[in-house]
Amino acid sequence: MSLDKIVSISGKPGLYHLRAQTRTGFIAESLTDGKKMPVGLRHNVSVLSEISIYTLDGETPLREVFAKIAEKENGGKAIDHKGSKDELEAYFFEILPNFDEDRVYASDIKKVIQWYNLLQENDLLPAQKEEEQAAEEPKEKPAAKAAPKTEKAKPAATKAAPKSSSAKKGGTAKSTAARKK
Repeated sequence: MSLDKIVSISGKPGLYHLRAQTRTGFIAESLTDGKKMPVGLRHNVSVLSEISIYTLDGETPLREVFAKIAEKENGGKAIDHKGSKDELEAYFFEILPNFDEDRVYASDIKKVIQWYNLLQENDLLPAQKEEEQAAEEPKEKPAAKAAPKTEKAKPAATKAAPKSSSAKKGGTAKSTAARKK
């Protein structure tokens, strides 16, 4: 499964799986306890596939960080996210040696490790081959869009005649001062 349907909701613990869309938001199912809840527009929602970690060179997508953790742990669980700040930073430095220490806080590292463990528990981590295909697909799509279009020109839309109004045209406006209440 890809990370496109997995979200983090601010103010709510854990991760959620998008189930259905509604008029006012969507239905999300918690990965920790399986409870479904409506999520409205007032919530700040982050899709995991769009989250990146700051590095000295730029940014690294979260799916690549998860892949590096899985490679280091041989697909098993990572360290406990409740460890000390120094332990978490040392572990993250082994995974991503060029992460920006000024912009990536210990709380961010804690979240990433907690999310990895939660996804690993639920077998929702994308396989390496799926990630490579997902990374290659967006690169191929713009190339296909760049091809010249051979569609026929669409005829210009004809304007409909303005509707005639039954209201009286011209004349003077009625004075509201003359009216009695």
